[in-house]
Amino acid sequence: MDCRVINKRRHTGLQQLSSFAETGRTFLGPVKSSKFIIDEECHESVLISSAVRLLESLDLTSAVGQLLSEAIQAQNKTYRTGTSTLLFLVGAWSSAAEECLHLGVPISLIVSVMSEGLNSCIEEVESLQVPVHSVYDHIDSTETFSGLSVSLYPSLHIPSGTGLVQKEHDLKDVASQSLAFCRLSGRPVKSPQLFRLQARFEADENTSQTPQTLKNNLLADTRCRKSVLTHSRHFSRTDHHQWISKPGELLEQLSAAAPKTYRCSDLAELEVGLSHGDPSSMRLVAEAVWLQHQNAGMRRGGHTVLFPFDISRIFTCCLPGLPDTLSCVCPGYITVLSMSSATLIKELQNQPVRVVLVEGDLTENYRHLGFNKPTNIKTVSESVKVQQDSSEELWTDHVLQVLIKFNVNLVLARGNVSEGLAEKCTDSKRLVIGSVPESVLQAFAEASGAVQVAYITHMNENCVGSGVSVTTWRNVTSDTVDGISRMTVVLKTEGINLVTVVLTSPVTAQMQTKEDRFWTCASRLYYALKEQKVFPGGGAVELLCLTHLQSLAGQSVNKGNQDCSGWLHNTSSWLASSAALYRPTVLKSLADGWHRYLSTLLRNTAVYSSDSEAAMSIQCHLQNAADSGSPSSYILNEYSKLNSVILNSGISDKLEPIPRVYDVVTPKIEAWRRALDLVLLVLQTDSEIITGLAHTQKSSQESEGFLFL
Repeated sequence: MDCRVINKRRHTGLQQLSSFAETGRTFLGPVKSSKFIIDEECHESVLISSAVRLLESLDLTSAVGQLLSEAIQAQNKTYRTGTSTLLFLVGAWSSAAEECLHLGVPISLIVSVMSEGLNSCIEEVESLQVPVHSVYDHIDSTETFSGLSVSLYPSLHIPSGTGLVQKEHDLKDVASQSLAFCRLSGRPVKSPQLFRLQARFEADENTSQTPQTLKNNLLADTRCRKSVLTHSRHFSRTDHHQWISKPGELLEQLSAAAPKTYRCSDLAELEVGLSHGDPSSMRLVAEAVWLQHQNAGMRRGGHTVLFPFDISRIFTCCLPGLPDTLSCVCPGYITVLSMSSATLIKELQNQPVRVVLVEGDLTENYRHLGFNKPTNIKTVSESVKVQQDSSEELWTDHVLQVLIKFNVNLVLARGNVSEGLAEKCTDSKRLVIGSVPESVLQAFAEASGAVQVAYITHMNENCVGSGVSVTTWRNVTSDTVDGISRMTVVLKTEGINLVTVVLTSPVTAQMQTKEDRFWTCASRLYYALKEQKVFPGGGAVELLCLTHLQSLAGQSVNKGNQDCSGWLHNTSSWLASSAALYRPTVLKSLADGWHRYLSTLLRNTAVYSSDSEAAMSIQCHLQNAADSGSPSSYILNEYSKLNSVILNSGISDKLEPIPRVYDVVTPKIEAWRRALDLVLLVLQTDSEIITGLAHTQKSSQESEGFLFL
């Protein structure tokens, strides 16, 4: 159990927000630490590594806890990314607002100035947006995708002539394909393993070049090289050696250089930049994108068209208890069925299957949405005491006769399925599957020609689809899948716009985390392609926000001093003068939240051993950005030189290429807005602050409480 001290003399709601947010600070940054959540009553434990799962596991009975949970859930439901940022900023800005209250700043001024400051930051960071265009130009190239599989994701293997894209963890295959290349910013880059070996070999052979010369050559060429993200989205080095010994020389170069104009025009580069230290999940996303593109070409007769990434046609099938090496991407729909259907599946494998799609429940008492049963009307069957099971049997027999009449072998229902009907259909060699997502039904309707029906008794010949195949997914022993007798089935038809990602893990407790990480990577890529723009990652955007707020605070101080000179002579302008006086304080507090954010990122890179070291690094960049005259140009130029994290502790002696890192735009900005909106909501609704001499005389035991998480 985690415990936090709550000072009742200060704002209770803001303190609770800070306490809740503190529990998730390890989820921010590249070196994330998972947490075991233990239930005190049943003593069960679960392993979590995201803000969403953390809040689901905590006892959030307070009103503040419920508001925080709703904000996190809304962010996750809409974007599936940015929840860790939201949770951390809630805590940082809660502390900032609480400090402003302690300094006597009126609540109305805190709300207005903080809102104004964040809006100004959002406008300022627009200059850092990187346009994303023409990323599908090379997706049809076999060499390009082969380069993606070898260079960016070395454990990927794509068997030719099959519909299954499967992983293989054999590094010997990587070394054997030494001629594999991938297009990153128009320049082919060799496999990272081979590149490192070649670089070290050349360094040993060419004794005429000193290590310093090699470093300078790599620095000059670092903008052209892209490679696999070997660590994380906040890439940092363990060495602290600086290539440029004099900071002044660096500032002169940056001031003289024109601001860089960036654009991302390669899908492989975009995928690597958005993987954020999770290449295995992004590799599966890349395979799904490739399969969708292939299916799009098949549906349009092979003609090259604009290909949109449709995340609504991607599904996951989690199979705990199986090795990680079995994770793969398949066309079609994959689901898990009872082993009682094993014999039927084998018989259906070698024949084309006719399918019918039911958009509701497949039960006797189901009625479509909006159906109102007539009142004061009784049928004969209800007036007579007929048993319920007799009515169920009559309906089941009627449905089975309809299926036999139209020679239907497969029934897919969106809702629940009657157990009695499912058993009778199995006996008559017909497969019935319930709880099928709506997008799956729509995809099969488009590919097979079927028409969805509300009631199976209303079906006619025009509603039946054809050409569907039913096969088993691998020969996996039934008892290895979660300890239950089940089997995995693949349903597909030619040209279907549907992809299923099979996720496996030998550790059942990690299954939910693995699925969450996949959807996070898929959502990042989806919004980047949808908006056609990204942010430079690794702290670049947050650093510009911090620099901008400090500049605004400095301007407000100068303006406030001028306003105060005439304050005593004009008492009617007291409100305006107080706003000018408190404005720098509020902006500085808001900037302190960004500073805490960046400091935590640096601490979680496993490079900085203390907050003071991280603060010194941040302060160095702030000073350089201010001296450059254009903070945005400084950040872009610095980002280009390091080619990764803006807050980099230094470039190591290891000659390894560093890829460019990206962040999505709208999910990040919405996480900022939601965090500040929640803080200001709690600030205004729970604004009763205990003050006065009588309260200061209370004992510490009465003035302090405990918040149990």
